[in-house]
Amino acid sequence: MKKYLSSLALIGISVLLIPAVPVISGLRPCAVSQNLSNADNPQISYSYSLKPYRVLDIETNTVNEVPVREYVIGAVCAEMPADFEIEAIKAQAVSAHTYAERQRSNARENPDDSLNGADFSNDTSKYQGYFSEKQIKDSYGENFDEYYKKISTAVDEVLNYIITFDNMPIISAFHSMSSGITESAENVWGTPTPYLVPVDSSCDKSAPKYLDETSYSESELKKLLENAFPDISLQDDFTDWIKINSVSDSGTVLSAQVGNLTLSGGEIRSALGLRSACFDIDFSENSVTFTTKGFGHGVGMSQYGANSMAQDGKNWREILSHYYPTAVITDTSTL
Repeated sequence: MKKYLSSLALIGISVLLIPAVPVISGLRPCAVSQNLSNADNPQISYSYSLKPYRVLDIETNTVNEVPVREYVIGAVCAEMPADFEIEAIKAQAVSAHTYAERQRSNARENPDDSLNGADFSNDTSKYQGYFSEKQIKDSYGENFDEYYKKISTAVDEVLNYIITFDNMPIISAFHSMSSGITESAENVWGTPTPYLVPVDSSCDKSAPKYLDETSYSESELKKLLENAFPDISLQDDFTDWIKINSVSDSGTVLSAQVGNLTLSGGEIRSALGLRSACFDIDFSENSVTFTTKGFGHGVGMSQYGANSMAQDGKNWREILSHYYPTAVITDTSTL
């Protein structure tokens, strides 16, 4: 019997989601987003299986059996640009494979009736992205042969591996780019997790749109806040509506006073459609500007950071060991 650190219950991020675009350097904002509640789950046993994953297609409401290799290729195509370095793609493949294994194990122990017996679905507001071969062809267009070969070759080199902690697949959270230091799972989701802790990712500062500005007029901000928080009461003075109380060492806004409510940076991010919860606020007479750092929740592997490490000569093992410290890269034949 082995300890299952926490159930993998995903939180929806539909307000922020945009389609993954593998051909260019643009990633989904949060990638894998987690809720780490229910940490004291009963112990369960885990053993690796080569059986196909059961994936619910939310458009047709049918459950498809997808071979492990095909699923991992489709997940990498959906989650990481094909022009990234090969070692970064390998790291993403191992992370995606690990995610699927943990979710399958969780679905077995805690079935979700809405999945109709599937392990997970292709709903990217709840689960990691996955492209069918047709979707991959549609996305890559004339570059399909080149990019599919590159990604499938990378997947084949690492398909025997997942990441584990205490002999269980880890919560392999990943995101587009951090603030320069990744964030802890405890600060974002409320539960400390030994391998989801802050690590240096200063290379993210050179990623595209690392800094981003979003501005709202007083009326726009009022509408967004009242729509997201029906019980909110806002002061007469527009410039007093949002006051940051505390910030983590990684730059995430942990607490802010928003009218009569105390909210997390993540809640504000969701309400306003910001790129991250690492933000500064600048009020002027007629508008407010949020300057964000990074893109996504900031926990686990930074995808742009992984690509930068690969450009510097690091291999996939070194990338994963950096972003998931204390976790172990495990040959599935030993599980």
